[in-house]
Parts: sequence; structure tokens; C-alpha cells
Amino acid sequence: MNIAFSKASSFCAILLFVLLFSCKKNQKKEVAENHKFTNALADETSPYLLQHAHNPVNWRPWSQQALEDAKKENKLVLVSIGYSSCHWCHVMEEETFEDEEVAKVMNESFVSIKVDREERPDVDQVYMTALQLISGNGGWPLNVITLPNGKPLYGGTYHTKEQWTQVLTKISDLYKNDPEKAAEYSDMVAAGIAEANLVQPTNSFEELTEAVLKKSVDNWRDNWDMNEGGEKGTQKFMIPSNLSFLLDYAALTGDPQAKAHVKNTLDKMAQGGIYDQIGGGFYRYSTDANWKIPHFEKMLYDNAQVLSLYSKAYSVFKDPAYKDVVWETIDFLEREMKDIGGGYHAALDADSEGEEGKFYVWNEEELKSVLGDDFELFSSYYNIEKEAAWEDSKYVLHSIMDDKAFVKEHAADYNALSSAKSRWSKKLLAARDKRIRPRSDDKIITSWNALLITGLVDAHNVFGQNDYLVKAEAVFKFLKDNSFQEGELVHTFKEGSQQKEGFLEDYAFMTDAALALYGSTLKKEYLNFAKNFHEIAETKFSDGASGMYKYSGSDELIAKIIKTDDGVLPSPNAVMAHNLFRLGHIDYNTEYTKKSKQMLSAMVPAITESAASYSKWNALLLNNTHPFYEIAIVGENAEVLVKALNEKPLPNTLVVGSTLDSKLPLFEDRFVDNETYIYVCQNTTCKLPVETVEEALEQLKGF
Repeated sequence: MNIAFSKASSFCAILLFVLLFSCKKNQKKEVAENHKFTNALADETSPYLLQHAHNPVNWRPWSQQALEDAKKENKLVLVSIGYSSCHWCHVMEEETFEDEEVAKVMNESFVSIKVDREERPDVDQVYMTALQLISGNGGWPLNVITLPNGKPLYGGTYHTKEQWTQVLTKISDLYKNDPEKAAEYSDMVAAGIAEANLVQPTNSFEELTEAVLKKSVDNWRDNWDMNEGGEKGTQKFMIPSNLSFLLDYAALTGDPQAKAHVKNTLDKMAQGGIYDQIGGGFYRYSTDANWKIPHFEKMLYDNAQVLSLYSKAYSVFKDPAYKDVVWETIDFLEREMKDIGGGYHAALDADSEGEEGKFYVWNEEELKSVLGDDFELFSSYYNIEKEAAWEDSKYVLHSIMDDKAFVKEHAADYNALSSAKSRWSKKLLAARDKRIRPRSDDKIITSWNALLITGLVDAHNVFGQNDYLVKAEAVFKFLKDNSFQEGELVHTFKEGSQQKEGFLEDYAFMTDAALALYGSTLKKEYLNFAKNFHEIAETKFSDGASGMYKYSGSDELIAKIIKTDDGVLPSPNAVMAHNLFRLGHIDYNTEYTKKSKQMLSAMVPAITESAASYSKWNALLLNNTHPFYEIAIVGENAEVLVKALNEKPLPNTLVVGSTLDSKLPLFEDRFVDNETYIYVCQNTTCKLPVETVEEALEQLKGF
């Protein structure tokens, strides 16, 4: 090595360090000059935490050190949990946490901790359970006051400044004047949290029957809104795992009401204001019972799951509107949520310029100006009438009938309407792009991106679009390169982030995504990744007492979480049980299939009582109560035949293939040079090999 060059390099490195350090010092000085207050959140990377970095409250990020300091100072702990796209989180910050009088009370008597629920879903799960025990409801912002040991004394959601000040005073007085009563109450709440996470294991499979499955669905049926779709209620949430299960249930049982309910719900969602009619993608939920007026935040997890749902629905119903939803949603994700590095961001805010939905809504004059001669037909299609306006004569675009009905009623031409819709979208999207955009939460969440991988694979399988598979593999590579560190997954990735936690949902969903990629690409590396992720999860999260898996590998919280119910995300334990089931069938691993059944059996009481919250388990019950098939395709033409089969709606069927000689049980001793054979199997018993998809489908019918 040239010594002079080495010295010069060292000098340059030192100079660069000095310059960078100087820049950082100047940046911090500039921040201090521009903001009256700066707290410890200024060093975080979470957009939500950074939004609170200049509150007068002495916020700290979640850490065991913060709790230790509360013990030393004998202060109560205030845990405030939210996320960047949460509208009421913004409102409470502006009204309450930016108020210096409120901050003075908080700083004097409390150690105040801000938590991004998307970074630390384990903390959110524990304290959301506490809130539900204390008040019977939940939501965000989630504000909990705890003892220094983390056990809750009080839980609530949004508060006005006056309400919050009263709560702080009342709880602080209780702690000072009657600490024994405070400790007794907090112990009771903590015990309730632990009890809520109890699961009674079982080794009996007697209740894994069609009768139990039917009873579960029948108990749920009364809550279906057969007019407007979804569940009955004043608000509408789209829960893709519910609709996906019911679609398979209808196919296997011939239940016409379940099938009609799914079709109606999918139609209403696609036509409603909950779907961005101009830019594609779904908002989080509808604030009314008609899917008309959304809460305008857009989340990755919703849009990832609807790719799978609408792709499956298209394979069943062949409705071109469902294809449009999938393609437009993928375009939206690519355009507005993809990170420059390759992963996908967590969310888009509901607000822009301090106003909810401002980026997305229109008034009539704007529409006329942008659309010109197209306005008349557009206004009929999207119901631009004063009676349909939202507020202040603003319109959330939605249609009141499907395209076939519209064409018939207006004596129009279907192809002409399709061309017109494309033209309207281009014009309005260009106009909308000139507006101030909502904030993006640019965290890349492993579990949500894993759902997207599965969604893209499902879209590829049904529509045959190879670029969707390319996108799916690219996301997987991004997560492998950035979120799989030192042999473990991290839950969130962002350049400079110090987050190290990985949770059960990350491993469960990544295993599922790897299996989806394996099924479509035939690349064994994905099967190996699936097995590796699953084995790590077994080591980190297994819970012997329940036979389930803990949500977190850490014991730092006041109770362990055994997450068994579905929410907007499917239950990670249910996904783990599905993974065991599929890996068991791929490898003929009876220990895996047995454990999957044990987990499922323990959930039968919950499934029967509340099917809407346990549909991922019900999907597994469907696998166990109806014939489940393996289709193994072996030979040089396997990829083409796998692709052809994946286009078909085949519930309760595992499709795998290999173009090479393989020792996997489904392929072993079945490879023949220059030939490709399809083996249709059930419970390790296979029909004679056939060479065409049509023959294989006939064999399925004949089992």
C-alpha cells in the first residue's frame, strides 16, 4: 500500500468527520433557534414521534430507562400512544400537548412517554387491553397513566385541554394521597390484562367438524348487512380476511347467502367513497354505513390485503371492476407509497394543510373546470348533486351503481364509458397532484410489506402479470437486505433508526410471503427462507403454557400478549397455524400438522362465539373439515402448468412445482427427463399422474 496515499486517506477521513460533526452541531443549533422547545424525541426517526419533538412536554421515547427514572423520582408515568396518520392524535397535540400550562403540569408530576404504535405494537397491545378493561372501548390517541412499574391507573383516548388537566390532577392526587389504593387498582388491571391473554390448550380434535364451522358462520350471519355490505353498524371497516374466508366457505359449502354477501360487499366498497376513485387505493374505513365518506388516511396493510382479496374474487366472479381495483391499487402503491430504496411506506395522512380529506375532495366548480365537456356524464356517474355533497358543497367521489347498470340506464356504450373513466382519472389526478400532499409515514414495516408481497403474488397468479411477481420478489429482497439483521427480523426499518424489535407478526407474515413466492416461482430458496423464519419464531416466541406464540420475545412489559383475534391484520397466531399446516403438507411433517390442529382446537369456543374476529382461524377450520388437496407438478414444464393452475379458484388446495429432481416428499422419485407430470394428492394418497391441467381438475372432482 502507498503510505502517502494511506496518510492522505486518513487525513481526509478525519476532515470529513470534523465537517460532518460540525454540520450536526450547526443543525442542532439551528433547530434550537427555530423552535422554542425541543425534547428527546428529536433524536428519533419515527414521523409520529418527530411531530411531537417540539412540544413543551418533556416527551421521551419508550424505554426501560424512562420507567427506572420514574421509580427514582417517584413519579407517575404517562404513556401516550398514536401514529402519524391519526387525525385525532393531531388534534390533541395542537389543543393540549402544545399548551405550556398543560406541559408544566405534565413535566412536574409525570414522566411522559410518546409511543408510535406502529413501531411498538407490543406496547400498544398491552395498554389498549388496559383501556378496554377500564372503559370498555378503545381508539387512538391512547393515553394511559401508570405507576412507575408500568401498571395502569387510568386509560382514555382523545381529551380536550380541560378534560386532560382534570385527569392529570385527579390521578396525581390519588397517587399522592392514597398510594395503596392506587397500587391495588393497578394490580387488578394488570391481572385483567394477563387474564385476557390466557388460552387453554387442548389435545382434542373432536370439535374440528363441519357442524362447528356451520354454527360459527350461522352465529355471524345475523350481523351481515345484506343491503350495504360489510357488518351492520354506523361505520364500515373492510376486513379482507373475513371476506376471503367467506368466499372460500361459499365455494366449498355452496352457501348462496355467504357468496351474495361477499359479492355485494366487494361491489359497494369498489363503488364507494372508501375507494379513491381517481388515484386508486382504499382509505382506512368509512365514517358512515354506506361506504360513502371515508376517514381519509391510507394504510399499507389495508391495500396489501385487498390485492389478495379482489384477485381471488376476480377468479370467482370474473368481474372486470375487481381487476380494475387490483391494477389501480398497485399503481397507487407504486406511485405514492414506494420508498426510493424499494420497500413501501406505512401510511399517508388523512390531513393536508390541517384539514381532513382536503387533498382528495372536490367542489363542483373545480370539476367543471378540469373536465370541461366531460362533466355532464361524469356528474351522472359520480352523483354530483347537492343532496350527495359531503360538507360545504364538497364531494367525495362515489358511484351509486355498477358500470353495467349505468350503461343500461344511460343507453351508453361500455367501452366508451371505460375510456371516459380513464380520461377523467388522468385529468383529475393531474389536477390533484398540484395540491399540497398529505404527509407520508415513511417507516417500512416488515409485517405490512410481507402482506404486500403475498398480495402481489396473488395478483400475479390470477392475472398473469409477470411484473407483479417481479415487484413481489423485489420487496422480499429489500426486507432481506435491510430488515433481516444478524439473523433476526426488525419490525420497522428506516435509515438511522435504532429500532431492534421484531415481533411474531413479522415472522409469521414473512413465512407466509416466502411460501407464496415459493408456490409461484418454484425457487427453493423461498421455501428455505420460510422454514428459517418459522424456526426462528418457534425459538423466540413459543409459549408452552398456551400452546400458542407470544407476540413479543421480550418480557419487559407487564403482561405477555397472546394475540389470537383478527383485527385489521390477521391474527399472527392464526397465520402461524396456517404456516404449520402448509409446511406440514409440503414436507409430510405430521408434527407440524398436529400442532396446527392443537392451536385451532383451542380456538373453537372463540370461533363459534365471535366468527367476525376469528376468520383466519375459521379459514384453517375449513382446511381441516373439507378435503384438502396437494397438487405437485414435476418436470421441465412445471412452471407453465403451475401458472395455469394458479389462475383457477382452488380453495383448500396447495399447488407446488419443481422443474428439477427433488427430494421433497411431494416430488421425490417423480421426476422424468423430458416429461412433466401433475400429481393430485390428498393425505399423501395420489391419483395416477396426468399431463394437463384439465385432467388434473377432473381428478379433483373425482376424489
